[in-house]
Amino acid sequence: MSGHSKWANIKRKKEKTDGARAKIFTKIGRELMVAARDGGPDPSNNSRLAALIAKAKANNVPNDNINRLLQKAGESKENFEEITYEGYGPSGVAVIVETLTDNRNRTAGDLRHYFDKCGGNLGQNGSVSFLFEVKGMIYIENEDNKIDEEKAMEDAFDAGATDFNYEDGMITITTEPNDVSKVAEKLQAMGYTYDSAEAEYIPMTKVQITDPDLAQKMEKLLDMFDENDDVQNVYHNWDMPEEPEED
Repeated sequence: MSGHSKWANIKRKKEKTDGARAKIFTKIGRELMVAARDGGPDPSNNSRLAALIAKAKANNVPNDNINRLLQKAGESKENFEEITYEGYGPSGVAVIVETLTDNRNRTAGDLRHYFDKCGGNLGQNGSVSFLFEVKGMIYIENEDNKIDEEKAMEDAFDAGATDFNYEDGMITITTEPNDVSKVAEKLQAMGYTYDSAEAEYIPMTKVQITDPDLAQKMEKLLDMFDENDDVQNVYHNWDMPEEPEED
């Protein structure tokens, strides 16, 4: 899900936002509450929270909602825990699912059902993670390519980036996993607004699905993950076909 495929995934999520905004708000809301609870409600002293607030704004979460969630973080008695699951989808596609749940039995049961229903299987920890590498990924939306490429690249490397990719509509900046928040903060101080800044699982190889029925099942699996409030992020090594551009 790096490079163009990640950008395609962001567009896919944004398109879904129009029809399922409440789901998006719920997922990000949980992340905000946990980050504020663990690191404090002041984003200037909590880089993870600052990145999540930027993510919330990129997904059109109103400021009032964000402030209410931060206030609720200090009062909430809900005990969410972060659990990562691994498994294989149709055609041997490797899948990593990051969750934030208050009931691990429910979440594990749901994910096992999704994998089984779509022709895959939920595996043990470590069963697919060796097929990925963890990198810090920062995405800056670049509508109409208004941002100067050479200037952005220079700024990115000055901020501590390890790689830079300028493509139509999106700038992708890669960092060491532990540096992503620090680099994002420096870029923000330079005047850039980022959509997302997180450590992500990047596939080292891609898997193609040639059978249309299996491809449909893989799409169904991803849709089921999207619909589950406990699921925060999904990473996979499916070489997804590019969606045709609309006229």
